[in-house]
Amino acid sequence: MENETLPLDPAADTSAAPFFDPAAFNDPSTWIVAAVILSLLVFSGFFSGSETALTAASRGKLRSMADKDDRAAKGAQKALDLKEDNERLIGGILLGNNLVNILATSLATVLFTTLLGEGAIVAATLVMTALVLIFAEVLPKTYAITNPETSAARIARPIALIIALIAPIVAVVRIVVRAVLRLFGLRIDAGANMLSVQEEIMGALTIGHQEGSVEKEQRDRLLGALDLHERTVEEIMLHRSGIEMIDADDDPQAILSQALQSRHTRLPVFRDDPENIVGVVHAKDLLRAIDRLTRGKDAPGLESFDVSAVAMEPYFVPETTTLDDQMRQFLRRHTHFALVVDEYGALEGLITLEDILEEIVGEITDEFDTPEEPTLLPDASGNFTVDGAMTIRDLNRAAEWTLPDDEANTVAGLVIHEAQTIPLPGQCFAFHGFRFEVAGREANRLTQLKIRRL
Repeated sequence: MENETLPLDPAADTSAAPFFDPAAFNDPSTWIVAAVILSLLVFSGFFSGSETALTAASRGKLRSMADKDDRAAKGAQKALDLKEDNERLIGGILLGNNLVNILATSLATVLFTTLLGEGAIVAATLVMTALVLIFAEVLPKTYAITNPETSAARIARPIALIIALIAPIVAVVRIVVRAVLRLFGLRIDAGANMLSVQEEIMGALTIGHQEGSVEKEQRDRLLGALDLHERTVEEIMLHRSGIEMIDADDDPQAILSQALQSRHTRLPVFRDDPENIVGVVHAKDLLRAIDRLTRGKDAPGLESFDVSAVAMEPYFVPETTTLDDQMRQFLRRHTHFALVVDEYGALEGLITLEDILEEIVGEITDEFDTPEEPTLLPDASGNFTVDGAMTIRDLNRAAEWTLPDDEANTVAGLVIHEAQTIPLPGQCFAFHGFRFEVAGREANRLTQLKIRRL
């Protein structure tokens, strides 16, 4: 039996649908949709750049701009107002950005379906991803991040208007978001800042020093001023073992000689026991009193000198007083000298206004101070020989180290705390990434230590 060829149905269309329809280009609606998509991409870039500018802009720089009498001042003030409620700001920008992105993608799918037919979805996805990534995300964000304060001041007012228009929707979104976060035990305060102003400044100074734009001396001075309220007088006081005192029962000649030979202007005066401080004598008051007793025909002579009569009343402060508070007290009381006592009233040391200022500006020396030898010169083995009484803070600042000072104030105290004993000369320890060797000890005090980084 021979094969027979079946007749084709003339009504059946066996050709595939065209991949590209040239007639669609002549349709005005195609160009209208394309123009709308481009406009939405512009809005998307505006929202993306606004988000970056407003979140990256520094409050301090915006405040400086707002205080100036120029065109950017009102925009900077509006940007500051928007940053007061970051949750509302970000919610409004993201809502607007997502609306225009989704709408642009949907219109692009319709447009490419009209032009390409079956391959529309893949083409629309690829083209819109490239357009959104380049022109609506990377480009505006890069522009905004180069000068966020200026960009924030320029776009603050239109963004504020848009957020005001979509405020009801943003409010609903915030309620939903907070309800979901509350299920996980998180509560959001719209006005809360993640970092305090002080922490932000300290972080900026540290980064600036690492990048080379801030000198070490500038960083140390600014950081020293910022953390005065976190440090106590106990950390920087002169220990009682190093205090030079006058015995009130000494011979006047001996007292005068001691005062003249001392490099200090103020000296504490004790009677019977060094713990029993009865006053503080100033060198000028001492010389005036001796001048009255020794000059003139009727002068009684130096033998009648009583140091207690010229000594000022001692000023005692607790060891837990912060440096910030103590500096205020010095300024209020018009004095520069205080004796530090512990919770039981026992003498611990002394502190002066100069000690506090040195925490900010560094070591202050005058013509009567003995020059100190360099304490941070490494030997052939890389060891730094330091005085055991050197504070950890000073060591960290001088050597750019990060030894902890939570448990001890001095280097010797840190070694004793970590070793849990008073080590002998020659003993070595390794902790916090450093090697410590006891180089000198007097009684129970570590006088010298050799330190090198492991």
